[in-house]
Amino acid sequence: MNQTPHAEAAAAENTAVLDKLYSTLEGHVQEGICVAFSGGVDSSLLLMLACKAGAKAGIPVHAVTFETRLHPHGDLEEAAEAATAMGALHKTIAVDEFADESILHNPVDRCYRCKKLLFQTLLAYAEQEGCGYVIDGSNFDDLNAYRPGMKALKELGIHSPLLELAVTKAQIRSLSAVLGIPAHDKPAAPCLATRLPYGTRLDFELLERLDQGEKFIRALGFYNVRLRQHGEITRIEIDRKDFSVFMESAETVTGRLKELGFSYITLDLEGFRSGSMDIHVV
Repeated sequence: MNQTPHAEAAAAENTAVLDKLYSTLEGHVQEGICVAFSGGVDSSLLLMLACKAGAKAGIPVHAVTFETRLHPHGDLEEAAEAATAMGALHKTIAVDEFADESILHNPVDRCYRCKKLLFQTLLAYAEQEGCGYVIDGSNFDDLNAYRPGMKALKELGIHSPLLELAVTKAQIRSLSAVLGIPAHDKPAAPCLATRLPYGTRLDFELLERLDQGEKFIRALGFYNVRLRQHGEITRIEIDRKDFSVFMESAETVTGRLKELGFSYITLDLEGFRSGSMDIHVV
């Protein structure tokens, strides 16, 4: 079947972006590449291309996944399996974010403090393994959001090829689908501290319950799901297109959330939006 002019243009653009990414990674493979690998779509695309370049040069690529108290733990095993399947040398590194106690108070620059701690640990590992090119999956769209952690990456000399080459999230998902990367349609899974307002002391028992609630709602078939806690009010964010279907499950959802200890449960009429806790700081 012949492609439409629009489809041909999109395919050509994908090919051009892919070539630039691969060339960038291939140009650094002799230095030794170490990828901060969450298992999400951004870092999966980088790791696949880096491993391809590494295999061609006969040089192993390292993938590091952080195990922390503020990130959902369910993805650790999946990330390890994905990295190994791509041919990377995978390492899980446990990091206690609360070596910096101020992070417990969820300050507005929490992400900066966390990133600095995590990536200092990553740099130490990379140096030990002889990797001179350390990269993460920040992309071009991150410039349009409140991302204080990017300052830490810059200070530490971490490279972000997707951002540097102006690759957007939509392009990343499109390229990943073409390459058959399983994570191509995987929803983002940010730090659990984003579920609480800035200045709220982090309560790990509460964060664990919020995580369980999100998993329950996601298991009902909803793609983007966030539970944000404001005092006694639990605010549900899902995609607005799913509102009517969600209401059919409202009783089931509220029943489960009340079992988890939540009392006042609301559906946010603005729907899901990344960074909704940032409106007073941007």
